[in-house]
Amino acid sequence: MNGIIEKNKKEITVDAEISELDTVLDFVSEYLEEMECSMPLRIKINVAVEEIFVNIAHYAYKKISPDLKGNAHILVSMNEEQDSVQIMFRDKGIAYDPLKQDDPDITLSAEERQIGGLGIFMVKKSMDQVMYEREGDENVLLLVKKIK
Repeated sequence: MNGIIEKNKKEITVDAEISELDTVLDFVSEYLEEMECSMPLRIKINVAVEEIFVNIAHYAYKKISPDLKGNAHILVSMNEEQDSVQIMFRDKGIAYDPLKQDDPDITLSAEERQIGGLGIFMVKKSMDQVMYEREGDENVLLLVKKIK
């Protein structure tokens, strides 16, 4: 994503498989702890990270072919002012912009609501910014949360 200033950058690449979720959550949690992020914010950020990674693991490559395996690249960094954490997800799965989906009607009961969309809705509500771009053959999703 253009224009993003990255300081104190760390990154990891994992198989886009549910079995890697704990690795991803530990990676992000350790970073947030190093940046002295409060526990309530760490929990909120981890819920968003889990939602995004699970979506990548379930859909990014499997929609192309049920047996297709791929990677997810996660980069965490601070913004230039050092007051917000940025978490960038990259995958080479099927092009998909989750931000184009309509938000679910949360005034309806669970039985009346359409299936899907609640997770990304929660991510959008809990983060300060959520941005998506398709860069070449990659999906790039950026989460930004003020931590100081």
